[in-house]
Amino acid sequence: MADLNGAYYGPSIPPPKKVSHSRGRRGGGCGCLGDCLGCCGCCILSVIFNILITIAVLLGIAALIIWLIFRPNAIKFHVTDAKLTEFTLDPTNNLRYNLDLNFTIRNPNRRIGVYYDEIEVRGYYGDQRFGMSNNISKFYQGHKNTTVVGTKLSGQQLVMLDGGERKDLNEDVNSQIYRIDAKLRLRIRFKFGLIKSWRFKPKVKCDLKVPLTSNSTSGFVFQPTKCDVDF
Repeated sequence: MADLNGAYYGPSIPPPKKVSHSRGRRGGGCGCLGDCLGCCGCCILSVIFNILITIAVLLGIAALIIWLIFRPNAIKFHVTDAKLTEFTLDPTNNLRYNLDLNFTIRNPNRRIGVYYDEIEVRGYYGDQRFGMSNNISKFYQGHKNTTVVGTKLSGQQLVMLDGGERKDLNEDVNSQIYRIDAKLRLRIRFKFGLIKSWRFKPKVKCDLKVPLTSNSTSGFVFQPTKCDVDF
């Protein structure tokens, strides 16, 4: 036997191999929907996201098709008559008012009807609201139809006018022509054939100049006024 303590002249001895022990991993990524539901939360989110995108695209295509078929035109609002018999601010800032308003609502569309579920009319002087009415009954308006509705704003209201608004009021008292805004808040739905839309809430603003009819010497006659509609 060779002396182990002696010199060795044979081939070099390779170093021992390092053996790494690692835990086994499950097979590759998610290959199908079942694997996603079982092992990968990100796949579930991806599926939900794709479904939502698909629904949004389909709704957009449907809305575009409806628009191309029906070509909707904007509804038109006019104040055709306004009668003001009282508009007095007392020293305690109580405003007494009595205002009658008549509106025409025009649906110019040939294939679209409109459901008016709610119409609320508010009176403003400057930025101060002084009255409100919601006594207009709900109704359905057919194609290419004009509907006349009326309401009344009457009562008293505490209003706090600033310096500019008080100056405007003094000018209106002297001229007996009052600059009043009528604002409408609506809840409406459109009807396309057998399809009814979701509810819209357009805002309508009518800038009016209304003469005081009691003891008026201005000679001014109210002129029908077109309103601005904002959907």
